[in-house]
Amino acid sequence: MAEDSSIASSRDAVRFRAILHHHLPEISRKYKVSYLGIFGSYIRGEQRPESDLDILVEFDEAPGFFEYIQLEDYLSEILGVKVDLVMKSALKSAIGKHILEEVVAV
Repeated sequence: MAEDSSIASSRDAVRFRAILHHHLPEISRKYKVSYLGIFGSYIRGEQRPESDLDILVEFDEAPGFFEYIQLEDYLSEILGVKVDLVMKSALKSAIGKHILEEVVAV
């Protein structure tokens, strides 16, 4: 996983991480989330105005479809940017390895 210093290239990533960290106890309790991490263009400092925020998630209990969408919508609402939520268990080998190397845990 990437170190905290890797997010210095994006002030937005630092802000998003702080917001997620603040809401993490509630998110964990309400949605049974055991892990959240940010990856993608915001971490690399390559985001554009139309970029979504890529968030890696791991659950204590597998959510239903509606719970998954509710979490994605909730994260988009509190962060003020469209969120693309990716389940850690759904990562494929090649892209998954790349994601796990750059993800910054909340």
